[in-house]
Amino acid sequence: MEQAQVRNNWTLSEIKALFNMPFNDLLFQAASVHRQHFNPNKVQISTLLSIKTGACPEDCKYCPQSGHYKTDLERERLMEVEKVVEQARIAKNKGATRFCMGAAWSDPKDRDMPYIAKMVKEVKELGLETCMTLGMLDNDKAHALRDAGLDYYNHNLDTSPEYYQQIITTRTYQDRLDTLAHVRDAGMKVCSGGIVGMGEQAKDRYGLLMQLANLPKQPESVPINMLVKVKGTPLEDVDDLDHFEFIRTIAVARIMMPKSYVRLSAGRTAMNEQMQSMCFFAGANSIFYGDKLLTTDNPEADSDMMLIKKLGMSPESAEDYSDEAYQASLESAIADKETSELFYPA
Repeated sequence: MEQAQVRNNWTLSEIKALFNMPFNDLLFQAASVHRQHFNPNKVQISTLLSIKTGACPEDCKYCPQSGHYKTDLERERLMEVEKVVEQARIAKNKGATRFCMGAAWSDPKDRDMPYIAKMVKEVKELGLETCMTLGMLDNDKAHALRDAGLDYYNHNLDTSPEYYQQIITTRTYQDRLDTLAHVRDAGMKVCSGGIVGMGEQAKDRYGLLMQLANLPKQPESVPINMLVKVKGTPLEDVDDLDHFEFIRTIAVARIMMPKSYVRLSAGRTAMNEQMQSMCFFAGANSIFYGDKLLTTDNPEADSDMMLIKKLGMSPESAEDYSDEAYQASLESAIADKETSELFYPA
């Protein structure tokens, strides 16, 4: 196969053709592209912690953190820096190489920025990559985060521009694109993906991937989330997305963004080991590790490690990840189970 090149001029008809390929042919092409740019048996591991939970002014219909909906979510104020750093230390000990911090904000306020900057600096001192998702950023705040040493900023596009207004009305699609532009201008790496299974049509999944791939520079990290239906949100009764369609989405994302990390994100509790394994084969090479993704369940950390080992894979940072190290990681995950509820998709 010819070496896959990064393109920023994908068309909907090209993307539709990929989605409509015979399943085996699509996975073969995606796996081939993956092997051109990555070790297919390595997986990048991130941990995501909610540093401020609930009462968000945005009305994203999928989100239990929105203040517009009545869910069972308990609201929490911004975590103390020391508690965040402690959770980062635990995450590193369990094999994470990137620590992501998420706050339920429309955008960070000036009064919060010194605390946010201190979190970034102290987590980086542990030797972890840092990522934050705090809502919209203007140019000044993006540069402040860069100056603090932030490596990645997550801001998902969520869906296609055409379907977006069916999901969110409190901010525009252009607001999201502007935030990504500010992140790029500040010199940080971009983490941006979306959510599938929100009642959208196939063309909206095409449109989402087209927007991501055709950004001036493709995101370094692309989380693909499968909707987690939460009681009390407007999408709690939406029809489930066919699992093969989700795997196709992973595969097409890999083909279109050959050098990006494609992260298997929210919704993994609804996926059995076989489905997750097929996603890895289709080009997913990053996961969130821990029992919680912000506020929704995630496969237990020890289960993740056991699946990775079962597949003959290993965390990307551990070139010589021995059986003994795996065992130690499993034992650590089990021993620290009582703290894992602090771990919370991107």
